[in-house]
Amino acid sequence: MPRMLDVSDEVRAEIGDEEADRLLTGESAQGGYDCTSCRTPGDPEQERTSTVLFIGDETAVLAFAHATCLPSQVVQVTEEQLRGAVRSISGDAAAPQQQSPHQVTPEQAVLGVTSGLVLISGELHPALVVEPTAPVARPGSLGPGDDFLPLLVEQGFQQVADLSAAPHVLHGWSVLLAVGQLHAVLQPNPNGGQPVAWWQAHQPLQVTDGWRTAANKHQQVLMFAAPVGSIGRQPREDLLRDALDKAAANGRLVAAALPLAGT
Repeated sequence: MPRMLDVSDEVRAEIGDEEADRLLTGESAQGGYDCTSCRTPGDPEQERTSTVLFIGDETAVLAFAHATCLPSQVVQVTEEQLRGAVRSISGDAAAPQQQSPHQVTPEQAVLGVTSGLVLISGELHPALVVEPTAPVARPGSLGPGDDFLPLLVEQGFQQVADLSAAPHVLHGWSVLLAVGQLHAVLQPNPNGGQPVAWWQAHQPLQVTDGWRTAANKHQQVLMFAAPVGSIGRQPREDLLRDALDKAAANGRLVAAALPLAGT
């Protein structure tokens, strides 16, 4: 029976005391599981295990994770993301490093998102590099200007002149990595409550094992953002780093460290 299962108050509130108690006593929980974050096996009888409840528009899925990977929590996702997460449990394809453009709500600007490992102060950090495919105007603006970086700075991202040190942590924002895949970048909800998606994948995106390992080690992901035409689609991580260094030197790069998962 699971003796080391964590059920947070918010998860208990969603599933009810009766179901939560059945989980804690082992009546309705499987023995072993694949961690919803790092995808390696876990055993709630041998190690602390978190219950993670993914809630979509119509359905909900209860998953399990190593407590060292994720805390017990409720994560709001779209119904499409939830279906994709369920499908991905049955098997993963090879993980490409570079991702294709996807849309971000609510402005519907098209963003290119690339995952890669960035070496800073002798240590590898998981990173997401975000670059729009066109200028991003301020909501409500009628002009042709590009306000992508100023908008992010207003949200707490900092302009970086070089990559000699990791950027500061931006609390309230987070990167949702679930079932070993990248789902979304979340931002605070202006109306309070659960965070909302600043960017989300139309279907869960694969990341490399090395990227996922680094993310679980640091419990955060570095997000770099640059205006259109600053980074480009770099096929290798060394070329991506060169492009980041150049964008930083030209004053066209902002960054922040975003905590892992929706916390």
